[in-house]
Amino acid sequence: MLSIVLPKGSLEQTIMTLFQDADLTVRRDSDREYRAAIDDPRIGEVRILRPQEIPMYVAKGFFDLGVTGLDWILETDSDVVELLDMSRPVRLVLAAAATCPAKTGSELKPGSRISTEYPNITRRYFEKLGLPVEIFLSYGATEAKVPDIADAVVELTETGSTLRQNGMKIIDTVLTSSTRLIMNRDAYADSKKRAEAEDIRTLLAGTLAARGRVLVKLNVAENDLEPVIAVLPAMKAPTVSKLFGTGYYAVETVVEKSSINRLIPQLKRLGAEDILELPITKIVD
Repeated sequence: MLSIVLPKGSLEQTIMTLFQDADLTVRRDSDREYRAAIDDPRIGEVRILRPQEIPMYVAKGFFDLGVTGLDWILETDSDVVELLDMSRPVRLVLAAAATCPAKTGSELKPGSRISTEYPNITRRYFEKLGLPVEIFLSYGATEAKVPDIADAVVELTETGSTLRQNGMKIIDTVLTSSTRLIMNRDAYADSKKRAEAEDIRTLLAGTLAARGRVLVKLNVAENDLEPVIAVLPAMKAPTVSKLFGTGYYAVETVVEKSSINRLIPQLKRLGAEDILELPITKIVD
């Protein structure tokens, strides 16, 4: 059985929802509970901890599996196996006051004060530039420290809107991060645990692949079949089968949910009948 550690904080609800959608519902007495359970024979211990700590704990073998950000894997320099990229990318950026003349990291003044929750990544970034700076560890509200406490920050952002609202501009992207499913290397070398982990990965990946997609099913007369097929998107090709004793065909395919409001009226105009739109919970290659 696998032991697994999940992130508390900003990633918590997103990951809990993903696991629930993957039929791996995390159960605990309250949101403040750090111990949990998943009703699955492949999973034993479940713990919920800060994502900053998870890479180290997985690397050291306290847990077989973990969910955390690539940023924290690199910040802690943890040697783990990455099994799955689980989210849209976010950026770890170098930002300064909008009035700062620097347009790149190398244009900052030597000795600049940098506030960040990622001192190791930041140190490596400026060492690569050959620029001496003073790095201050931040415990939150990093962007509020410019300009009186810090000259610039290294901060995680998705859109940059919070930085702009605080009168700052992005100078450079230090790295691109996303949420990862990781595994301890010794556990990965264990064939039984690796097989169990691959099962969990399959369920999570299938759930992620299904998001934003729906199954469309319809019937269409033989004379209208080709025009209908011509406008249908598909993962490989639409499934087509002849209806018994009729001149009709049944057609089904997977489409993006974002296009369905335009696709259904178009299909109807082309002669499709009995059109169904059905939710999909998993798509497994």
